[in-house]
Amino acid sequence: MEEREQWLSLLEGDGIDVSQGRAEELARIPVRELRQRVFDSEEPEEDAPQRAWLVRTTGRDVRDVWIPTGTCWLGDPQLRRLTAGMTPEQIKAAVDVDLSHLDAPQRGRIAAELHAFLNRMRPGDIIVTNDRSDVYLGEIESEASSEGGLLRRRVRWHDFEHPLDFGRHLPDELSARVSNPDAGLIDLTDFVGDLLPLLGKSSQARSRTAPLPDATDELAERLLLPREWLAECVELLKERPQLIFYGPPGTGKTYLAQHLAEHLTGGRPQNVQLVQFHPAYSYEDFFEGYRPRKSEDGTVTFELVWGPLRRLAEAARARPDEPHVLIIDEINRGNLAKIFGELYFLLEYRDRGVNLLYGTDEGKTFTLPRNLVVLGTMNTADRSIALVDAAMRRRFAFMELHPSEEPVRGLLARWLHKKGLPEEPAELLGRLNDRIPDRDFKIGPSYLMTRAAATEEGLKRIWRTQILPLLEEHHYGDGTDVRGRYGLDALRGARE
Repeated sequence: MEEREQWLSLLEGDGIDVSQGRAEELARIPVRELRQRVFDSEEPEEDAPQRAWLVRTTGRDVRDVWIPTGTCWLGDPQLRRLTAGMTPEQIKAAVDVDLSHLDAPQRGRIAAELHAFLNRMRPGDIIVTNDRSDVYLGEIESEASSEGGLLRRRVRWHDFEHPLDFGRHLPDELSARVSNPDAGLIDLTDFVGDLLPLLGKSSQARSRTAPLPDATDELAERLLLPREWLAECVELLKERPQLIFYGPPGTGKTYLAQHLAEHLTGGRPQNVQLVQFHPAYSYEDFFEGYRPRKSEDGTVTFELVWGPLRRLAEAARARPDEPHVLIIDEINRGNLAKIFGELYFLLEYRDRGVNLLYGTDEGKTFTLPRNLVVLGTMNTADRSIALVDAAMRRRFAFMELHPSEEPVRGLLARWLHKKGLPEEPAELLGRLNDRIPDRDFKIGPSYLMTRAAATEEGLKRIWRTQILPLLEEHHYGDGTDVRGRYGLDALRGARE
């Protein structure tokens, strides 16, 4: 995803029109200006919804200073004076010079936090801070004032009889968001609905839980699969939102994953993303990585580009009441440890956060939204399920699609009957699979789920160009007469 497209995506998430005609207009705007528009779109208007922020300090400042004096602060005494209205670029330039002893990711995070504290916070916003496991809530009462590089705001701290406790009073997702002790400020606006009741106020925040729709008779009829089997798939995803369909070639794994994703997302194609793994696929392709870009003056720079998982995760976070589905086709063909990296952890612990490889979590740790479902497909003729590492098998549920087992057994006969076509292809496929000794190399019905297979010429062509080459590869070097054993004439002769 190009940088321009990333900023357009962020603008769209903020409700800015980026339809086709509008996008063409925005395409003529320099990337730097687009970036500034994103920052501008983050600025809450006077009547904008209430936001929430976590602000941290060091030592015992919370109990000894912030709470008694009704204040909070952020910044560094080594910084020059910062004033309201400074652009993100101006703040970043000041931080780069005055805090040059820090590395680039640290300076970038600090600059983003100072911009938010100085320009995005508004009186009335909720503020959260903590001293170890003790949590304190309040509401901002003033604009920011500056004492050199130290920014201050007045706060009306809520008078709890006892401090709140992270583990008992805050939801798991909120605890995960603030689990990085290095972050000085984190935007918690997604959790306003959880924080308002703790302040004794009513909440009308939308749910962050996206219930998965149950399997329906219509879905079962469309896929020609038992509703009970599809219902089990959905129930597995409700328990753990990761599922792999595995089996020999031609069993409809990818087809099923695509149609199930369509059902789970309510027919929203923008909520579904499909990727295919292969041996050269990497973390940088899947999540995010640096890509070279040549500017108009010929200068080559490297820009961080989001991959499909990062884009879909951010979309799911922006629309928490809608399920989003990532389909990973041929999941076992990639180096899974290399592709997932630190994200492996999040597949098992959706309520926890991790620091990202390239530090783009801005100090607040990255979490995988609960409304993001992962569907994988795995061809067992390519690599056995036993060869998938234990860490991955523990994080996914597995549902087999095999020609000799339900729900795939009989699928071709049901499809032929529904289409009013002759039954011979189903009979031939059954005899073929009876002759294949290796369970993982039996042939699935999708090769013959086409009207061409209902004609003699079409059936011969499918057998000659698709089915026999698979079996020739399987028996390569073992002396088997593939055509004599698996050819149409041999199978038809077995009937007589």
